[in-house]
Amino acid sequence: MDWVSSTGAFTSWDGTELFYRSWRPPQAKDRALIVIHRGHEHSGRVASQVRELGLNDFWAFSWDVRGHGYSPGERGHAENYYDLVRDLEAFVRFVSTKHVIPVENIVIVGNSVGAVTASSWAHDFAPRIRAMILVAPAFRIKLYIPWAIPLLRMFHKLKDKAFVRSYVKASMLTHDEEQRRLYRDDELITPRISVKVLLGMHDTASRVVDDAAAIAMPTLILSAGSDWVVSNEVQKEFYRNLGSMRKEMREYPGFFHALLHELHREKAMEDVREFVVRSFQEDVDRSYLLSADRGGAMRVEYDLLRQSTSLAKTAYFRLQKYMVRILGGLSDGLGIGLESGFDSGRSLDYVYENSPRGRLAIGRAIDRVYLDAIGWKGIRLRRSHLETQLSRAIDAAGAISSPVRVLDVATGCGRYILSVIKARGAGKVHATLRDWDARNLIHGREMAVRLGLEHVRFEQADAFDADSIRSVVPRPNVVVVSGLYELFSDNDRVRVSLEAISDVLEPGGFLIYTGQPWHPQLETIARVLSNRDGAPWVMRRRSQAELDELVRAVGFEKTSMEIDPWGIFTVSTARRVEN
Repeated sequence: MDWVSSTGAFTSWDGTELFYRSWRPPQAKDRALIVIHRGHEHSGRVASQVRELGLNDFWAFSWDVRGHGYSPGERGHAENYYDLVRDLEAFVRFVSTKHVIPVENIVIVGNSVGAVTASSWAHDFAPRIRAMILVAPAFRIKLYIPWAIPLLRMFHKLKDKAFVRSYVKASMLTHDEEQRRLYRDDELITPRISVKVLLGMHDTASRVVDDAAAIAMPTLILSAGSDWVVSNEVQKEFYRNLGSMRKEMREYPGFFHALLHELHREKAMEDVREFVVRSFQEDVDRSYLLSADRGGAMRVEYDLLRQSTSLAKTAYFRLQKYMVRILGGLSDGLGIGLESGFDSGRSLDYVYENSPRGRLAIGRAIDRVYLDAIGWKGIRLRRSHLETQLSRAIDAAGAISSPVRVLDVATGCGRYILSVIKARGAGKVHATLRDWDARNLIHGREMAVRLGLEHVRFEQADAFDADSIRSVVPRPNVVVVSGLYELFSDNDRVRVSLEAISDVLEPGGFLIYTGQPWHPQLETIARVLSNRDGAPWVMRRRSQAELDELVRAVGFEKTSMEIDPWGIFTVSTARRVEN
């Protein structure tokens, strides 16, 4: 009996219908390979890989990346490279649901550009997959033209939808003459790529390579010894930084970039097959993440941010701090941050409003620059994601009981919750909004009155007081924790809060929680800005894998997640396991 292939379409995160292929094995079990094709190519190109791997009890799936193969979209283009990462998240959930295959029984095989997509997804979404295999990952493409990336950035500014044609020829991919012919004759191959996608992939890959310590799942990297297309040195840097407890890297001397289409690829196929089989013989232990606050890369980063730095950097940051104090008299946003802390509820509420204010035109101009900082852009997108996730959770909870009862343990001024409740209709959602700062609650009550919301109660309380959380009556069926845990480095403290939330939440209820797995301005924030206590705003990042493990440890199962295209802020929904 041979593999049975079929085709279909799945609905991705934005409603786009993407083409995919599946291969049913001779001895099908509830385990699967999801293979991501190389740049310019399509899912039909991985069919030979599936068969030659010989994993006859594994389903196999692959989809045509948007703008490629039979999937819709302008050829070689996407509105954002990160759309491709979201597509992978949507496809994995589709495969798991449609074919009743647990995510824990899925192995991702990413080829070249597909390997960058896979590793970005692994870093940002922290899926609980069995393993990840990266084949000649394109973390850094060899562009051969001096200053290629700066020139491409200039080109993109001049022309938003610009394209470059690939220099890659079949002879640069493989020594196998038959595979060269198949590549040259394939009319579905797209020889161009949009500059926007190329730059987005470059920036995302740089972030993921630098922060690979956040990746927890078992990972195998295959490197082509004579690769004309991508940098092997950056692959090695990624491997050195990789946080996986089980990681392996193999190099194949003389191999060109299309590793799994090369002559004498039997050894590479054998290595992949052996790694996959062994991954199902060993459990993936993630319990070490629960104590990541006491050791590991992010604890080291946190400790160093609290130490002194070089004289040159000290002078640079002191100058910035001085300028913030001076400009705070002109910009309302900076003034609020200086007065109440840049992480305070008041400060975030001002950022949400996104309406520059200040003394004279210069003050408003400074405020506009402040509000356009990448972190604040991410915060506003986090609000949008939070409202989307909250709306979905309310709909799901409302299908079981009415009215829906929402508890927000650290609401700030509550703008995002009040906005969602108003949109749902008065009386359909009852909410208890809590915060430790009485000033936030006063502002929240005023907003609730203006919106005509009667079924909203404001309470002053500490989100880390377990007894106070457990005392909430009636029990909520939706709980929100937004912008809180990322401000505190101690996992024990966070776990106490989560345990209390798990206890008070109705079985089957939903927890919506935010995270900050990465930030491009972490050191500037730590050395220039102050927090709500007037101290330096030093944050210990939590990887998404660490945050999810804390949530899972107290009885929750993550069901969905959103993240901004810069990889800074996440919003996740988890359901309390009923037993």
